[in-house]
Amino acid sequence: MKQKGKHPANALSAVWIKKKHIDAGFYADGNGLYLKVDKSGARRWIQRLVIHGKRKDMGLGSASLVSLSDAREQARINRALARSGGDPLAEKRKEQPQTFKESAYAVYEINKPSWKNEKHAKQWITTLEKSAFPVIGDKLISQIDTPDILEVLQPIWITKHETARRIKQRMSSVFKWSQAKQWRSNDPTDNIEKALPKHSKPVKHHLSLPFNEVARAIETVNNSNALPITKLTFEFLVLTACRSGDVRGMRWDEIEGDKWVIPASRMKKGKEHRIPLPKRCMEIISIAETMKDGTGLVFPNNGKPLSDMTLSKLMKELGIKAVPHGFRTSFRQWTTEKTNYPWQVCEFALAHVVGDEAEQAYQRSDLFDTRINMMEAWAQYVINQRADVIPLVKNNT
Repeated sequence: MKQKGKHPANALSAVWIKKKHIDAGFYADGNGLYLKVDKSGARRWIQRLVIHGKRKDMGLGSASLVSLSDAREQARINRALARSGGDPLAEKRKEQPQTFKESAYAVYEINKPSWKNEKHAKQWITTLEKSAFPVIGDKLISQIDTPDILEVLQPIWITKHETARRIKQRMSSVFKWSQAKQWRSNDPTDNIEKALPKHSKPVKHHLSLPFNEVARAIETVNNSNALPITKLTFEFLVLTACRSGDVRGMRWDEIEGDKWVIPASRMKKGKEHRIPLPKRCMEIISIAETMKDGTGLVFPNNGKPLSDMTLSKLMKELGIKAVPHGFRTSFRQWTTEKTNYPWQVCEFALAHVVGDEAEQAYQRSDLFDTRINMMEAWAQYVINQRADVIPLVKNNT
């Protein structure tokens, strides 16, 4: 990055700092502020100050945790203090490090507003309270080392591996925050897995049906004693190939003609998703409209969304050997074996991220117009199969 003048002012930019590849070295921004890039790619803020006639370097934290604007503001404050005869380094040393427990609660409170899921927020801190606090909770954040991390993780690394992995990630967040506070220089959870037993976890796929058995599943549900709204939800989920939670939380204000627009706030990847609705789905919506209850939900159940357990339990009781999420796999297999649609179109239908960061930057279209025909073809395939299908189970719920 070219910088004009010996002492540039605001020479860096937030976009440039986030570039994937930057050569190792010091990059000046102004007020003595530098971005230091290590050979490893790690980036941190350094400020060069003259304190009581001597030049000193002062760390302002990792660039991944301290924004450019925050680094600039802190640099401005430090420089003003140094010029007035003060000592920013001495002031910084007055700030006493906290215990791991105090630091964890601080990180929890900082991140809590950004977590959409209240259950996830609660789990974040309760897992640390249960597993980490008894071992390292009362230790100063600056004095915790690798053996302490091993003591937390080793007892559950094999028996409760997924929980242990999440605890490791959450502890790492606390240590990285403490690095930004300049209370420690490293994250003791880094590379800790090399000291733990190897854990091989088989990949578990969602149980799904072959695409030519999907019609029979719909017939089975429609011939059961399930509530009408449950039957409508199930068929709509299958024909749109959407995630169960998206369908169960669907609202009337998300429907725009024959298009369903799920807002970013409800999507797994935090990006708006448009779904073309086949004719049969529009018929389902018309029927659901007669069941409106004032909640704004398209498929309500006593004033709230239908639970995922309701659909899963119903399918199990009816002998349908799949889970709600598995119908996305059924749809994807159909597109591969029965159609010639490009894989990008099929992946967009499932709201999957397509390509790497560079490809995503250039891929501005969600291929909606192409997906209209594909989703209608999927619905017609299922409908045409249903006429000659005998339900697996009748009146069994």
